[in-house]
Amino acid sequence: MKQIIFKLPAVFLTALILLSCGQKTGKAYEPTFPLGEFIRPAGVNPVISPDTSSVFFCPMNQMDVRWEESDAFNPGAVVKDDKIYVLYRAEDNSAIGIGTRVSRVAIAESTDGINMKKFDAPVVFPADDNNKLYEWPGGCEDPRVAVTEDGTFVIFYTSWDRKVARLCVATSKDLINWEKHGPVFRNAYEGKYLNTWSKASSILTTIKDDKLVISKINGKYFMYWGEYVIYGATSDDLTDWTPILDEDSELKVLMAPRKGYFDSDLTECGPPAIMSEDGIILLYNGKNKSGEGDSNYVTNAYCAGQALFDKKDPTKLIERLDEPFLIPEEDFEKSGQYPAGTVFIEGLVYYKQKWFLYYGCADSKVSVTIYDPQK
Repeated sequence: MKQIIFKLPAVFLTALILLSCGQKTGKAYEPTFPLGEFIRPAGVNPVISPDTSSVFFCPMNQMDVRWEESDAFNPGAVVKDDKIYVLYRAEDNSAIGIGTRVSRVAIAESTDGINMKKFDAPVVFPADDNNKLYEWPGGCEDPRVAVTEDGTFVIFYTSWDRKVARLCVATSKDLINWEKHGPVFRNAYEGKYLNTWSKASSILTTIKDDKLVISKINGKYFMYWGEYVIYGATSDDLTDWTPILDEDSELKVLMAPRKGYFDSDLTECGPPAIMSEDGIILLYNGKNKSGEGDSNYVTNAYCAGQALFDKKDPTKLIERLDEPFLIPEEDFEKSGQYPAGTVFIEGLVYYKQKWFLYYGCADSKVSVTIYDPQK
């Protein structure tokens, strides 16, 4: 039989190439699940490290302190005026051990996502203000940040009074001057969850006009939150949030650890969640549990995973990856305050048609990994 060979016109070949890399002809780029492949740029990490020379007048101590002397880690990220801004957790040297020093949120800017210019002082920190009851003496930890379509920046961070961790929120128009609104659950259910341990917010975002912005679903803002298991919450105004409850009026668990997997000990929210054509993509942090985890990964190691939730019902888990897409590999990811190994993801931006994912390395430094959909 004679073999027949079809030759596609160049225009169709171009369309196929675009489809294969996540682009669609005639419409803007839309992310798909899973998001990636993320690749560490060679020879540039870590992009942010501690600085022993930085001095800041602490309004609580009433003295100059070397506010990022010990560690700089767990970063959020956002785009403003065609620059990437990374907001990271900086710790002084006031004590020894995780959770015993004072944390403050600092900021750095970049025009390429890699080379960072730090600002001289932290931008969110314990002060004699409306939130000092919750922030002192532990500080402000683990920022996640996103922006609305009208340019309002929203930061979620953990206030730490060394007794209870509380998820808090602040807003800004310039990323430097922040208005604190206090614990996100302070008013929900008559304050029932004000003093409940809460951390890690992943607010829902979407790509619009080539920008990653906060969006609504079913008429409300939505966020995933939680450090050990993942819950959900809704809001009308971005500052007051209502946790989603189950039929027993308890916090509804949307995702939990899995025995035998890299996330066997905890599932903690990462950067802002992303609406996609497949559903809502949630990037999260998983911790490997001793004796119950995945033997391919070090006990207690933090690796990064991805989950997909229903685009109409954000509480409905559709699937998640069985293996992490980012694991501790570099020496600086397996040393410092957390030698078991940590790649702790918190900051994600869509910038110049690329995805930049910023993460904490062993609770000590900040690194970046990049996904280029064109490739």
